[in-house]
Amino acid sequence: MRTSQLPDAEMLQLAELKNKLTADAELMLGYPVSKDFNYDELAEFLKFPINNLGDPFIESTYQVGTRGMEVEVLEFFAALFRAPVNNWWGYVTNGGSEGNLYGLYLAREIHPKGMVYFSQATHYSVQKNLHLLNMQNIVIRTQRSGEIDYDDLRDTIRMNRHMPVIIFANIGTTMTEARDDVRKIKAILQDLAIQHYYIHADGALSGSYSAFIEPRPAFDFADGADSIAISGHKFIGSPIPCGVVIVKKNNRDRIARSVSYTGSMDTTITGSRNGHSPLFLWYTLKKLGEDGFRARALHSLAVAAYAEKKLREIGIEAWRNPNSITVNMPAPGDRVRLKWQLAMEDGWCHIICMPNVTYAQIDQLVGELREDLKNINAA
Repeated sequence: MRTSQLPDAEMLQLAELKNKLTADAELMLGYPVSKDFNYDELAEFLKFPINNLGDPFIESTYQVGTRGMEVEVLEFFAALFRAPVNNWWGYVTNGGSEGNLYGLYLAREIHPKGMVYFSQATHYSVQKNLHLLNMQNIVIRTQRSGEIDYDDLRDTIRMNRHMPVIIFANIGTTMTEARDDVRKIKAILQDLAIQHYYIHADGALSGSYSAFIEPRPAFDFADGADSIAISGHKFIGSPIPCGVVIVKKNNRDRIARSVSYTGSMDTTITGSRNGHSPLFLWYTLKKLGEDGFRARALHSLAVAAYAEKKLREIGIEAWRNPNSITVNMPAPGDRVRLKWQLAMEDGWCHIICMPNVTYAQIDQLVGELREDLKNINAA
């Protein structure tokens, strides 16, 4: 086995990559990825092939895993999302898209002939998930904010009320971080006397911290959700994309089956599952606790309010949804937009004030935008 160091050329290539990643990570305000994590204490665990294959609550004959820590992570979020005490289940996923796929998968198994309703502001991956699952679906209009149009939802369901209803609710849309109100959606279903329905909440970014907002948005199990998915590498922070999905256990039981050679149950999307991600999430949860999570949320909200104010002071029509960390603005010139990696759609872009974003970074960006405006006016 070769154990010697890489040749000089490849070592130089790695050094150049590290320098590039360091510079690019510093100037990234347009994507929802937290960068203020430090997992140096966990470096030794990269020596192990950690695989949480199968169900996190059931031991496997493959024992190089972190199931115990994964369960603690799940317990934290089940409590945060007010899941039914004796009727919840979940697992650590590869990201929000897998969590959404799982929620839709359960919904399809419960309501094979159901119609899926989701807004036009829904993440692009959902259409792919619906195609993979071969589920019927209808797109609902959105309000200007990005929140679902409840009148259009009501009218569309009414026209198809003979079919079971599957709702895909956004708890923070991709571009404007608008939240669909799960309580309002459930009230519509009850008003229309819909007896067979399933509500999945996509909380990829916003779901991670919405429980700490006052007044609390209507997004979780107590409000009517049947499953919730979040990303772990966004608000929490992880070097590896990951996520968490929490569902009702009696719904999950419909798809569970035993796999003899692993000694566990086949209850997840993938067979082998990354066992390092639960370790990263567990480490952060233990360091922060609920109070630390709340402090991160309040910091991000304060920086977002500051960014909106500073942008408006220099004449930029910035706006954000209530209690969100995403600040929307007309797309600036390519020089500033590409430097700060600001995602753009239909002439608009956004700044996402993750917990690592500082007031100084906002001041620097605003200063560059001010110079751009001066140059435009001078021309």
